[in-house]
Amino acid sequence: MTFRARLLACALLLPLAAPLAAQDEEASEEDRAEEIPEEIIVTGKGLDPALSTGIYATTTLERETIIASPSGRIEDVLRNVAGFQQFRRSDSRSSNPSAQGVTLRALGGNATSRALVLLDGVPLADPFFGFIPLSAVPPETLGTIRVTRGGGSGPFGAGALAGTIELESAEPGEAFLGNAAINSRAETEASGVLTQRLGRGFAVASGRWDRGQGFFTTPEAQRVPATARAAFDSWNVGLRTVAPLTDTVEVQARVAVFRDARTLRFAGADSTSEGEEASIRFVGRGAWQFDALAYVQARDFSNIVISSTRFTPTLDQRRTPSTGIGGKFELRPPILEGHDIRIGADYRRADGELQEEAINAVSGAITERRRAGGATSNLGIFLEDDWQIGPLTINGGLRADRSSITDGFYRAVSASTGAVVSEVVAPDRNDWSLSWRAGALFYATRRLDLRAAAYTGLRLPTLNELYRPFVVFPVVTEANSDLVNERLRGFEIGFDWQPVNAVVIAVTAFDNEVENAIANVTIAPNLRRRANLPAIEARGIEASVAAKFGAVSIDGSLAWTDAEVRGEGVSADLDGLRPAQTPEFAATLTLGWQPASGWRIAGTLRHVSAQFEDDRQTDRLAPATTLDGFLAAPLWGRLSLTLQGENLTGEEIITRNQGGSIDLGVPRTVWLGLRYGF
Repeated sequence: MTFRARLLACALLLPLAAPLAAQDEEASEEDRAEEIPEEIIVTGKGLDPALSTGIYATTTLERETIIASPSGRIEDVLRNVAGFQQFRRSDSRSSNPSAQGVTLRALGGNATSRALVLLDGVPLADPFFGFIPLSAVPPETLGTIRVTRGGGSGPFGAGALAGTIELESAEPGEAFLGNAAINSRAETEASGVLTQRLGRGFAVASGRWDRGQGFFTTPEAQRVPATARAAFDSWNVGLRTVAPLTDTVEVQARVAVFRDARTLRFAGADSTSEGEEASIRFVGRGAWQFDALAYVQARDFSNIVISSTRFTPTLDQRRTPSTGIGGKFELRPPILEGHDIRIGADYRRADGELQEEAINAVSGAITERRRAGGATSNLGIFLEDDWQIGPLTINGGLRADRSSITDGFYRAVSASTGAVVSEVVAPDRNDWSLSWRAGALFYATRRLDLRAAAYTGLRLPTLNELYRPFVVFPVVTEANSDLVNERLRGFEIGFDWQPVNAVVIAVTAFDNEVENAIANVTIAPNLRRRANLPAIEARGIEASVAAKFGAVSIDGSLAWTDAEVRGEGVSADLDGLRPAQTPEFAATLTLGWQPASGWRIAGTLRHVSAQFEDDRQTDRLAPATTLDGFLAAPLWGRLSLTLQGENLTGEEIITRNQGGSIDLGVPRTVWLGLRYGF
């Protein structure tokens, strides 16, 4: 941990020391007086979800689902949600970290996230690239995941273009949770969660380490002597403390550090992502409820590009340091009966700088030194109200955002002479944007809810999209400092039906359009450029079913999406084509059986239809159907044996196809492990 991270940790934990110590002292005095103190419930959660949560298409994943993923990865848990998609089909062990953008409703097209991902209210996206470091969040520390599809207008709504994914830490449980497993390639994972009660508060320390040789992402017919396995070595540690300040106010603080190293396709093609982050949050649950949050993130990324013909380095993206800071304040005043009003403001700022060297693949000499970077910021003010009128709940929200893009530049100089080869100095710019959302939920009968909603949304281009060119050899993708904000308009209608007590069915039909959608547009052979397309339109249906009959459970979801590019002017040749990396159909079905306490057997069948690698639909990724399995069997007390299987049918999952150069996803993999306390 760097000095800066240690300083942040001390600064955040100091405010908790006095309340916790005072609680211990008070407890001792009360014990001496033999009095029973008034109970204060400290959960470590934020404010309760608003009434309007049910108006918009929302899926909630509970803890037992989160910790029973066959791969142990959060992205695989989220794939059970209709409409969830990463840029590529590969998971966080075998993909480049900068490609780990997440989106919903097939509103993809590039590697940046169009969905807002929050951990205990804190945005997780990398300040420079916009990807989500999911490997930095241990699944065993989470209690719930709530996914809301459609544009958001509440806190941090400027990032919720396609929806919001809220990760919430688990309440304090067992004093110790532990997990260790090894798979059929001798790869290992180990994690632990230690909970300590401190007066009326608590502290949770967690750690996880995953490492392994990986598998060959390159098909056997395309391997060369330089071909390497997708080795990975990642770890994360975190400390979270929660303490009551008064009977109705609690303070939550978190510090975390992570590092993730991977090798992709060729020996020497190494990438690392690492970060340090800290946050402090005050939650008030009195008559005037409030949620005040501040956070800081320090991130870095490096990557070495290997020539696919000479198999020597051609680019050393040696550092990309970036910093994100932000916060929010939300107030829920009880000023009107029957109304749930939320007023607040939030702020985010991201700055970073790319530092890379171009290398001659023959001589190994550095030919160019490149620097690029800048800053983006967003200040949002929001007002939202839920009005309950008997069986009808009406929601309306309004949000104003002032976004700015400043200090942008790109500069390449000759390594031998120092002469400027290429330079871009982008002018500073800022503007105001207005977003809104409105919807209604009608309890038609005791078993049927009808809902309808309309909304708009906003996303700023990332520093990566604005200023950083990149290479996936042999294709070069140029940055574009003139990119403008993406805007979303959409509406949806749906219902939630419970025909019998044991079955819940949800169906949503939607129509969303992203104007000025940022995509990687082909402008010449092996050359692409980021550009604002006129629009990406996505219309479709999402459905889910959850049923439980005694010890047997059934959970299924599907998403059918008709997505297409609306091209005009310079993008006219893309008109009517599907966005890159966008499947038309995706579905999952999980059958579970819990015959007795501690036992769990589950199987998940997942299908993803064909999609295209590029914007011009020249390189196709074949459909893939996979079967995963999970078994937990109690051994003694809180100790269980686990058996997990990924891609048990050995399906060939194509994750990249550039002119016939193929990358593959995870092959058949079996894990054997032990768990304690789960």
